[in-house]
Parts: sequence; C-alpha cells; structure tokens
Amino acid sequence: MPQEKSQQPQLSSTSAIDTPASSSLENWFEYPIRVNPHHTDYAGIVWHGSYLAWLEEARVECLRAIGIEYADLVALGCDLPVVELSIRYHRPLQLGTAAVVKTRMAEVTGVRINWDYAIESLDRQQLYVTAKVTLVALDRERGKIMRQLPTTVKDALTRLSGSKNQPS
Repeated sequence: MPQEKSQQPQLSSTSAIDTPASSSLENWFEYPIRVNPHHTDYAGIVWHGSYLAWLEEARVECLRAIGIEYADLVALGCDLPVVELSIRYHRPLQLGTAAVVKTRMAEVTGVRINWDYAIESLDRQQLYVTAKVTLVALDRERGKIMRQLPTTVKDALTRLSGSKNQPS
C-alpha cells in the first residue's frame, strides 16, 4: 500500500474577508502602527486581540479626519458599538515590525455602518490581516438602537463615502 503524503488541511475561503480586490483599494484611510512588547505573546508574535485594538484606533482616527470626534458623539448621546466582526489572520506580525492599518467605510444602511480593513507591511508586499466590522448607532441614554443617524454624523459619513454609498 503506497504511502500518501499527508496534506495540511486548507481553510475554505471566506471571500468577505480575503485579500481586498486591487480595484477597490482607493479611498483607504491609513493608520501607521508599530508592534511593541505589550502587543505580543512570550514569543514576540502579536496577540490576536491586539489587532482588534488597532482596527478601532484606525476607525476612530478616520472619523476624526472627517470631522467626527468620538467624544462629540458621546456628548450627543450617540455610541457606535461593534455588532459584527469578521477577521482573517493571513500571517503574524512580530515584535518591532512597522505596518499600516488601512480602513474605509464600505457602506451605510440605515443605522448600520460597515467598515473594511487591511493590515499590510509598509511596502505593501505583506498582507497580515483583513477584516470587516459593522457598527450601529446606539442612543446611550435609552440603550436602544437609533432609528436614524444624527444629522451631523450622516453628513460627515456622506462626505467620507462620496456618491457611492449614501446613508439612508
């Protein structure tokens, strides 16, 4: 009986979070990061939860760049909690590595705001992570989902998305 080479099982593709299509790489907000010791495990590899913090930091900075300060949202009584998250780890980041978190708002449907992410090497030759995050607008006082985004937020997101994804 001939011996067959054992093959490493392959994960099935989750196309929603695979490598971003090159045609859709426009309009990304870029947020530089560097892997510090507190981001890693004992072996100097980035702990999986550190990536989530970088995604949020990039999103908050992207919003700030278009005039939405998160503290102002809180003052308006609006919060934007994550209600859905998909992340794919393509290759690990290591201690001391510099990279860039790229994010963009994919679409707004009602009070759901969908974001795309990619974490890449500075030279864009290595893809470390791709992710998708969905946020909803929440009335902080009542603890309920808002029926519509606050006007200032809706206007700013319209500017961010251009004409392709008009918030409704």
